[in-house]
Amino acid sequence: MRRSSRGAAVVDFVLILGLLLPLVLGVLQLALVLFVRNTLASAASEGARYAATADHGPADGVAKARGQLEGVLSARYAEGIRARSTTIDGAPAIEIVIHAEVPALGLGGPALALDVAGHAIEEKP
Repeated sequence: MRRSSRGAAVVDFVLILGLLLPLVLGVLQLALVLFVRNTLASAASEGARYAATADHGPADGVAKARGQLEGVLSARYAEGIRARSTTIDGAPAIEIVIHAEVPALGLGGPALALDVAGHAIEEKP
């Protein structure tokens, strides 16, 4: 029995789609994870810089990072933020660490845990 050229084209399309669809979805998922990681890192760094100024403290840096995350991503990414005083090469500094979980396989799949940190040297009054 011979197939028509239209039937062969449909079969070829389905075979190619079966290969390309997971590849495209994987690239989109990677882009989502990288976007969230970069946004978390930016918020942590900005919060640390803000907390390290002479007239602010670690709580102000946490609030700054939380505000940035709630504005760009979602409030659920801003739940695991903590700040602490530390030293960098002997100089007093502020460290802001953000812990978040990003869905690794679509919005309902298992989560990928991310921890990012931002550091800044404290200003002297």
